[in-house]
Amino acid sequence: MTTDDLLRLVIADERDVFLLRQRGRQVAAAAGLDGQNQIRVATALSDLGRELVRQDVSTTVLFRLRRGPVSALLVELSWQAAVTTSGPGWDTARRLTNDLVMTASGVTLVKNVPDAVVLDEGLLRELRESTGTTALDELRAQNQELLETLENLEAKSKELERLNDELEETNRGVVALYQELSDELEQTNQGVVALYAELEAKSAELRDAAAARIRFWSNISHELRAPINSVVGLTRLLGGPGGDPMTDDQRHHVDLINESAATLLALVNELLDTAKAESGSLQPRMAPVALDYVITQLRSAVRPLLRSGDVRLVVDDLPALRPLVTDETMLVRILRNVLSNAVKFTKHGEIRFTAELAPNPDEVRFVVTDTGIGIPPEEQDRVFEEFYQVPNALQVGASGTGLGLSYARKLAEILGGTLTLSSTSGVGTEVVLTLPTAADEFVQPAPVACALIADSDEYCRRQLRDALAGIAAEVVETEDGRTALNLAKSRRPDLVLVSASAPVMSGSAVLSVLRLDPDLAGVPVVIVCGDDPGGLARSVYSLGAAMLHEARISPETVGRAIRDAQLTARRTDSR
Repeated sequence: MTTDDLLRLVIADERDVFLLRQRGRQVAAAAGLDGQNQIRVATALSDLGRELVRQDVSTTVLFRLRRGPVSALLVELSWQAAVTTSGPGWDTARRLTNDLVMTASGVTLVKNVPDAVVLDEGLLRELRESTGTTALDELRAQNQELLETLENLEAKSKELERLNDELEETNRGVVALYQELSDELEQTNQGVVALYAELEAKSAELRDAAAARIRFWSNISHELRAPINSVVGLTRLLGGPGGDPMTDDQRHHVDLINESAATLLALVNELLDTAKAESGSLQPRMAPVALDYVITQLRSAVRPLLRSGDVRLVVDDLPALRPLVTDETMLVRILRNVLSNAVKFTKHGEIRFTAELAPNPDEVRFVVTDTGIGIPPEEQDRVFEEFYQVPNALQVGASGTGLGLSYARKLAEILGGTLTLSSTSGVGTEVVLTLPTAADEFVQPAPVACALIADSDEYCRRQLRDALAGIAAEVVETEDGRTALNLAKSRRPDLVLVSASAPVMSGSAVLSVLRLDPDLAGVPVVIVCGDDPGGLARSVYSLGAAMLHEARISPETVGRAIRDAQLTARRTDSR
């Protein structure tokens, strides 16, 4: 970076200020600045010079040119006396230059110039040799500058008026376009509103139709249940040990009637549950699930359905899985439907059932694979439709309504999972149920002060009493339901475990009375039962209690049942 000295002046009085202004403008012109910037430099020096003259300060002015990355005209003003560096002149100098730098002996004004500046050496030589002009000449020069500035302003004012006119015209076009678009948008909105109203009406019609269909299913299911139950009961009486002797053909026919009625009853129950699932009234009862018992139950239910010895049911060993908290009844129904389908359409080979960890560690997968006839690709999306059955040779001899997989998928969605299918014609089918696991917060029941046990079986009472160790501080026992109810009213227990077949008063009757008593309505109740004899489970669950199979009594199962009863009673009481 280099610096060239251009001109030096001394300012002592008002006349020198005129000379400073003139030389400032001329040096700026020699440095390549345009007319406007020349006036800015001259005005800044003039105002700053007057400030210094008023303070009676003799000032040396040195004009220099700095060449480099940022070329600039430097005007260095130096003095030997004390100077006040504030006032209107200083403000003007700061405003009209690029920088104002205070130094130890004065101040430097900086005005940027073009980088490729070419100095007018002839003009500079004249300036060095000239003694300047009179104040009158400088005044004329200032007036000329003012006139040029006014002409420039007038020209710019006219240009601004022209631009304003163009802008106004453009604005009128924009307003017209905006109005046109607004009208089109309004028309479109009216069409959308009309379409939305039509869609809303159609949706209401669909909701009404769906509700009517659900009511129809429910009514038909309820109406069919009674006569079917009668048929099942009568055929059991005919085939029972106390019935009249029958020939082999008669017994065979009665067995066929019984099997057909049982199948029909299962289909009616499935139809009713499908209606509940679709209407949203089928709610899961979440509780810890013992998968080993579920798998044993499914194996026992499916093996009698196998067509022949050519088909094997293979159940893989249960691996270590995270605790599964779900609705056990729904889980069993899903898997039973899937396994039943595999049995229906597998003539030879195997049906394999596997429970395993899913790729997502918070999920568990149940996989059913078979070596059956498979499903064509074009039919795989339709197998989950209600009442749809894939046409095939085995379908003729297979009973069903086409609701199984549709019902199973609805249950899977209610449980927060998915049910997917993949199949290859002639090779087999794989169905995967994926369910979320959960933190097993349900396993540990809340401790209670007093628990009441009502069961006529002394061995069962002892099992329950042992399982309550660490849960109940006090255990009260009785053999029949009526005594248990009286004890409940006098002792106010925190937990009741009553046998479904308790003498004098059954467990479900005790539960019904407890729920009607304002003081005992919130007491957790566990009904201990054998195989569910019909609608017991529905009545128990509807009254906010839990169930425990008498063949599965252990500290773990009792703890789960108590925890489920406590949660269910809390939800029921909050309603």
